[in-house]
Amino acid sequence: MAKYKTELHCHSKDASGCSHESVEGIVEKYLAAGYTTIVLTNHFCPDSMDNDWMAKVKQKYDAYDKLVAAADGRLNILMGLEFRFTTNFNDYLVYGFERKYLEDRPDILKQSIRDFIKTAREDGFLTIQAHPFRWGMTTVNPNDVDGIEVFNGHSSHNSNNDIAEMWAKKYNKIMTSGTDHHDPHHIPDGGILTDEPITSIPQLIEIIRSGNYELIKDPIPPKPVRK
Repeated sequence: MAKYKTELHCHSKDASGCSHESVEGIVEKYLAAGYTTIVLTNHFCPDSMDNDWMAKVKQKYDAYDKLVAAADGRLNILMGLEFRFTTNFNDYLVYGFERKYLEDRPDILKQSIRDFIKTAREDGFLTIQAHPFRWGMTTVNPNDVDGIEVFNGHSSHNSNNDIAEMWAKKYNKIMTSGTDHHDPHHIPDGGILTDEPITSIPQLIEIIRSGNYELIKDPIPPKPVRK
């Protein structure tokens, strides 16, 4: 039976300052790699745009709309974000929110992950800690996240994926995989495989919570540590 490929961690240059990839480049690359769905997860972190919160939220949704237009029905494009709170440099992939939810909460990034997860679970969101064992990250209480990104395919970082997977298994957490796509040279190498195409965020959350998927894990050699 054919499997359908979904990317859970992707950035575009329109709303992530560290990305250099256009929406057109993303679409053509993921089509060539056989994906049927992309969840766009641009960075949502404290920055100068916090002074104009509505513009900050608009930027993220404009990028999403551009990717939808570029895909032109050839890929399912879904909306997520990679949250970073003011407490540290950890990143969390969040799925399930609506635009108005963000617009109404200009102080949301000033919370801790523990405070955020309480309301996120009440609202049915799914919160995954991204690359938790990359240098500079801080471990959190496993109860404060729904899952762990156990494979991160960023080509310029050593995310210590093996440690992340051991951690997730030890604490019986949901496990996900993502390319963490940023650049034109980066070939998609992460995500999940499912028996049916994923066409909505509620469906995505239901499938991930059920465990009815396989991880895409294309191993990449770790980068040497600079001393």
